[in-house]
Amino acid sequence: MPDATLTISSKNYSSWSLRGWLLCKFAGLAFQEAVVPSDDPAVRAELLLLSPSFLVPRLTYRKIAVWDTIAIAEFLNDLKPKAGLLPKERAAAALCRSICGEMHGGFYNLRSALPMNLKGRHPGFKVWPGAQADVNRITTIWNLCLETYGGPFLFGERTMADAMYAPVATRFRTYDVPLDTVCAAYAEHVLNLPEMLEWTAAALAEPDAVDELDAEF
Repeated sequence: MPDATLTISSKNYSSWSLRGWLLCKFAGLAFQEAVVPSDDPAVRAELLLLSPSFLVPRLTYRKIAVWDTIAIAEFLNDLKPKAGLLPKERAAAALCRSICGEMHGGFYNLRSALPMNLKGRHPGFKVWPGAQADVNRITTIWNLCLETYGGPFLFGERTMADAMYAPVATRFRTYDVPLDTVCAAYAEHVLNLPEMLEWTAAALAEPDAVDELDAEF
């Protein structure tokens, strides 16, 4: 039995669960999943953006509990330093930490207007100006990193930043968000990672639903 357990919620709706899961996968950590049902009040609060603090995803490793995706990322980087969750070069690592922190603490308009829903498709979706400002900032970050480090990941090789921004790529697909050529190629690359294909297949098979997040736009 693995030494680690990752507690997550809905694979269809929970961007934070996806980030924590990808971080564990990218780190090469053997873990088992524990899924909290979406009818749990705390989980519904998380998915509907009504809870400012929640304990999912939560990584338990040999009786050590770590929650919050940034904390999980840093813990895994300490645990698996050769996994490359942070770039080796100091300036790149600083930028990686910065854009991860920006994703973690910002983009609220994007989160509320374009909630993660892997089963959903909304062609021609109208992104309101507040959320569009978040889209613009994210594509600026992506272009900066991809131009500086040459792709195909944000820092050339796969890092924690790609795990943090992967749910955004799903949102851009779900809501048909127009992207420049460079960002569209990056989003497609992320969406077709084996780990993302595995997660997406499980999400599409997930029976649970949160009615408020399945509203027609």
